[in-house]
Amino acid sequence: MNKKIRVAVLSGGTSTEREVSLKSGEEVIRALDPEKYSINRYDPKTDIPRLLAEAGEIDIAMVVLHGVNGEDGTVQGLLDLLRIPYQCSGPLGSAVAMHKLAAKYLYEKAGIPVPPYLSFNKTDALDLDQCIRRLGLPLVIKPVRGGSSIGLCIEESRENLPAAFDKAFAHDETLLVEKYIPGVEITGGVIGNEDLEALPLIEIVPEKTHLFFDYEAKYQPGETQEICPARISPELTRRAQALAVKAHRSLFCEGYSRTDMIIHGDDIFVLETNTIPGMTSNSLLPKAAAAAGMSFSGLLDRLIELGLKRRRYLP
Repeated sequence: MNKKIRVAVLSGGTSTEREVSLKSGEEVIRALDPEKYSINRYDPKTDIPRLLAEAGEIDIAMVVLHGVNGEDGTVQGLLDLLRIPYQCSGPLGSAVAMHKLAAKYLYEKAGIPVPPYLSFNKTDALDLDQCIRRLGLPLVIKPVRGGSSIGLCIEESRENLPAAFDKAFAHDETLLVEKYIPGVEITGGVIGNEDLEALPLIEIVPEKTHLFFDYEAKYQPGETQEICPARISPELTRRAQALAVKAHRSLFCEGYSRTDMIIHGDDIFVLETNTIPGMTSNSLLPKAAAAAGMSFSGLLDRLIELGLKRRRYLP
């Protein structure tokens, strides 16, 4: 009888996305095959001492954390020190993907099209008229770090901009202001280590009550249509999948990622890349994997296999 692989599922944490992470962790544990895996759960909010004590008994970690102190490379660095492999990107890829301004710089260096943008620190003097002259209205205002659209606003009037800036600054000391680009929102998953596979694209269509794919649209059932494969031409599909792979490489991602994009006419703009996408059976990346013929449990098997193969990269 083959020995079971000892898996540590890390979920919860201390970020604003804690509840989403806890739900993802529960579904991952339910989907992992108990005949293949011996599973223990760790919540970094309370269980770091236990993780340190039991590190020698862990074959691989499934990191199902979102937001700061989970998706930003901090936990990944700890796991590297403990010599525990994991399914997601390492400290470098996790950190730059989480920091939207750093990601913009790397996208641009790689020739990946992004919406025009400005960035501001809390200590900067804000010139709203300059923002409007440079980028027009509406404006997209969002914290540099974080996910699930927390702290993000799309504002159409100058009068509402100060409140939108304050909302973003409540979540981070630095924010991005982007030109709003209307169009078809899509997301593209990528799986692999050296050889990367682009998954079928998903088209995201929030209900008309949502101006964009906000927190409620993401997590409230029935608030968003998620259409896979996306209803776009074969040529746009090919280009978008190539951009998802290019974004994955440009941010030094490993294992898997999911890149959000917007299509405006014949142009495709990359918005951001997620290194630990939502991992419930109804989340976007598992849906794309299902369209490629991979069950949720099969996807987890694949990610664990890829993580174990990267064990040789540990120092």
